[in-house]
Amino acid sequence: MDFVNREEELGLLQKLYEGRSFQFIPIYGRRRIGKTRLIQEFIQDKAAIYFLADSVSQSEQLRNLGREIGEFFKDPILVDAGFKDWDQFFRYTNEKARKRLVLVIDEFPYLVNANPAISSIFQRGIDTHLKNSSLFLILMGSSIGMMEKEVLFYKAPLYGRRTGSLEVKEMSFDSLNLFFPDADFNRRMEIFSLVGAIPAYLEKIDPGANIFRNISEQILSRGSFFYNEVEFLLREELREPRNYFVILRAIAQGKRKLSEIINDTGFEKSYLSRYLDILRSIKLIEKETPVTEKYAEKNRMGLYKLHDPFFAFWFKYVFPYRGRLEIGDRDNVLGKIRASFEQHLSLVYEEVCREIGRRLMKEGEMRFTSIGKWWMKNQEIDIVALNEEDKTIYFGECKWTRKKIGEEVFHDLVKKAALVDWNTGKRKDRFVIFSKSGFSESLRKLADAKKVLLIEGEKPVSLG
Repeated sequence: MDFVNREEELGLLQKLYEGRSFQFIPIYGRRRIGKTRLIQEFIQDKAAIYFLADSVSQSEQLRNLGREIGEFFKDPILVDAGFKDWDQFFRYTNEKARKRLVLVIDEFPYLVNANPAISSIFQRGIDTHLKNSSLFLILMGSSIGMMEKEVLFYKAPLYGRRTGSLEVKEMSFDSLNLFFPDADFNRRMEIFSLVGAIPAYLEKIDPGANIFRNISEQILSRGSFFYNEVEFLLREELREPRNYFVILRAIAQGKRKLSEIINDTGFEKSYLSRYLDILRSIKLIEKETPVTEKYAEKNRMGLYKLHDPFFAFWFKYVFPYRGRLEIGDRDNVLGKIRASFEQHLSLVYEEVCREIGRRLMKEGEMRFTSIGKWWMKNQEIDIVALNEEDKTIYFGECKWTRKKIGEEVFHDLVKKAALVDWNTGKRKDRFVIFSKSGFSESLRKLADAKKVLLIEGEKPVSLG
């Protein structure tokens, strides 16, 4: 698969590059997200050196770095000997970077592992040697926790030296069109519910096989790319991942309240809160609160969910059945997945509908300043979007079902909307209904009369 266009990220990097002064840009994001491919696209027409750090000693890192830089400048002595220390590296780079030069050091956390003082060393190197050069320095890392500690937190040694930063995030659901141009909406939903929109994951999916064959062969099969992927990623990010496995499994299985997670895991509240904070900091989980709440962090109604669709699928269907899968009993586990897969899709559909809502905002179909969901006791609304400027509030229902949606769904949504306490008496209510399978004729007529926005799959329905 060719490079997936990331125009926004490339545009930001290009704008910074066009200056002549020294630039230091940390780039971070979870493993497999496409950081290296982004940088390859960025440097392809530039004078650039790319160095991938590895889990070796500092002396070996310096030798390898010297080899890459020596080959670029056709310096056989440096190629053979490498750098003897970091000071030599900074002095040499400063001398060579009189003209614009891009230097990319990928997996910077491996340098930290080899020398915990490396961030302070780079700080001094920038201050002493590089700040007056034309170097465009990029430090990349997949360990979000390490990158934040060493580079991105305001107390980190390198925090004050950066001239910008870039987090490479997951692509949108719409990006699946680039990978699977022949797939319809339902097919793309199935794929997204397995692996999200991570480029390295999407490339592993066989477009010619149905979704359950992909699950069986690509995820449930021992030795497959996906089988041990989550364990690998967590062990890269966390020193003692065992407790985190239990917490992530509980959330994936539907234990979303703090009290429910405590009961399921047996952890004390103080320990669990610390674990949850760490998982949030490295963006593995999110804490949802009703979108109408002003003070979200202090809200006790918060519900936890896994951020990544693949992690959610793996902890729901792979981790609990590892014993069966280890003895090759894929069919049994696949049967459990088949039995609840539509329910799994319906939860993912809510997330996709919110993304569709954001796209509709860009296209002018909706106008809002925030979007999320709302709940109170036993009542819940899948999508609520607020426009603080003109006091418009959108209420949305998402229906992943094979039946056409009837007008009773609209009437039920109107009743629930009346319970929402937000600018009551001053606001303008708008309604949006999302459906996998379309709408009854009576609902289409009602929607036309009451200006209800109907979305079939991912596209607005033309009424009137």
